[in-house]
Amino acid sequence: MGSQDPPGPAATIVVIDGHDVVHAGIAAWCAAADPPILLAGAFHDPTEFLSAYPEFPNEVDAVVLDVQIDGRRPDFDTLRTLCARNQPVIVFSDLTADEVVLTCLDLGAVTYVVKSEGRHHLIDAIHACHTSAPHVGPQMARAMRNDSMLGRIRLSEREKEVLIAWFQTESKEAVGERLYIAPTTVRTHLQRARAKYASIGRPAPTKSALLARAIEDGILSLQDL
Repeated sequence: MGSQDPPGPAATIVVIDGHDVVHAGIAAWCAAADPPILLAGAFHDPTEFLSAYPEFPNEVDAVVLDVQIDGRRPDFDTLRTLCARNQPVIVFSDLTADEVVLTCLDLGAVTYVVKSEGRHHLIDAIHACHTSAPHVGPQMARAMRNDSMLGRIRLSEREKEVLIAWFQTESKEAVGERLYIAPTTVRTHLQRARAKYASIGRPAPTKSALLARAIEDGILSLQDL
């Protein structure tokens, strides 16, 4: 009989998610995976992870990250931070909006798995990351297909900042005071945002309509108001 090559090192992940049940579920899925996956750590908040791993942990193949901790708006800043230090990130989230999925991919996430897609897709994504193979789940594929077919909103960071401030205040003057810009500049950013939404067939002519679009796209959540 010919000799068999020894098994390679197991895929290793860290989980950042606000719920213990998700930690336990992923741990069980990883233990039962073939080949098994090592869960090196589970954290409830990105700051806990960054404190434990202030530098890129070479022994970790991927961070499995929920970009919406405790119902807050998507934490793109944490994703940007992790990707900037070349940390492979698998986003594992309840959020299904195309804009959220595509923004995560733009920021550098290696793949996006919706929690409702379940064990099979997450385990496949982790194994793929371990071998540097691509993985595209159903929701990610749908978002990418819609992006190529319909286009999507591409707001600048400043436009998003103005939108959030406007929804949280009563006037453009108040936005200007908060962001240290003139009310006319606030108005210009809002006009640009509306024009961009209209250009992709998602008009938002009123403040309430623009708020609905912003929530749909994960720019903010109702808890931010």
